[in-house]
Amino acid sequence: MKRLITTFWGRISIAVVALICLFSAATVFATSNAKSDPADNFCLSCHEMKENVLPDYLKSTHFMNASGVRADCSSCHVPEDFIPMMSRKAMAAREVLQSMRGVLDTPEKFNENRYRLAKRVWAEMEANDSRECRRCHDQQAFDFTKFKKAKKAKRMEKGLAEGQTCIGCHKGIVHKLPDMSSGYKLVFKDIKAEAAETGIDGDVQYPLMIVPLFSEKDGKAAGKVLAATRLEVLDDDGDWLKVRIPGWQQDGVEAMIYEEQGKRIFSAALGKNIRGDVQRSETMIDPDTEQTWHKVSLECWVKAKDMVNDRERLWTYGSEMLTSACSTCHSATPASHFKANQWIGNLKAMKHNISLSKEEYRFFLKYLQMHASDMGGSH
Repeated sequence: MKRLITTFWGRISIAVVALICLFSAATVFATSNAKSDPADNFCLSCHEMKENVLPDYLKSTHFMNASGVRADCSSCHVPEDFIPMMSRKAMAAREVLQSMRGVLDTPEKFNENRYRLAKRVWAEMEANDSRECRRCHDQQAFDFTKFKKAKKAKRMEKGLAEGQTCIGCHKGIVHKLPDMSSGYKLVFKDIKAEAAETGIDGDVQYPLMIVPLFSEKDGKAAGKVLAATRLEVLDDDGDWLKVRIPGWQQDGVEAMIYEEQGKRIFSAALGKNIRGDVQRSETMIDPDTEQTWHKVSLECWVKAKDMVNDRERLWTYGSEMLTSACSTCHSATPASHFKANQWIGNLKAMKHNISLSKEEYRFFLKYLQMHASDMGGSH
């Protein structure tokens, strides 16, 4: 035995056995102590949880309610089945190490990471179909006639019938919702930093935001190019780019250039002084609407900044915006759920429920339209 202890692998074996024993003891303690008073709960032995999570929980109906049924930390975050439970405990061991490192040891650090942490938990719950929610809430036991508001009952009944999961609609029930905009704003910040570092690189560019267009350099703005519009670079003149905007125009609507024929996806808005510069190369009549459309292009100048040569980077921003803006009240509706033109009215109907600037709203609509069902679901 003494010889075993003095060998390298012997010491490793003893360390592994000790860790397993320690982990098992902690698991038994945490599980047996999970139903105790919140102040003594094992989960709250880390001050990060006690200072940042406990206050929200104590105000929630999961802690105090008319029925007297209490759900504590383990009710929602520790599976009952052995294998999922042990997997969660292994993840918790990593979280203990992070706590020892002080990753979230101040309210400022915690709030900065709140969205990232919440998003990870939401993803886990969606992946297991809100397994822990269903410990207490039996889908077959809901009596929708007893809901206080018929509208909410109808929405929930419809969601369950469609196979939606609990966490898709019920975020922020116990813990304060994070700043949902922090995710897509961080993505945009990174893209903008990359664009500034890379500069203009490539024969095709896509603006990050709405930018003015000019018929001549240093002249007055003659219109606007919307974000994510394809710009074919014809000339790079330092701070300026001469570009070609390809697209479509509906007959009689010379003020707009659209991405696709028959789709109200804005590429550029044109002032009166530049509309005459638009070149037509093809004319067709839409068989469904009998409207006349022209395939067009416009050559103009734009400032050489805030551009990327990969539109997929912008779609990453749009995808994050969809998750952030449209998954608080319900599961996010996939962009491919509607046709491009249908998204205009559907997003407008939800406008009062989302907090987007006018610039962000324009981009978000374009992202949804470009990934709509009649655009192949992806573009």
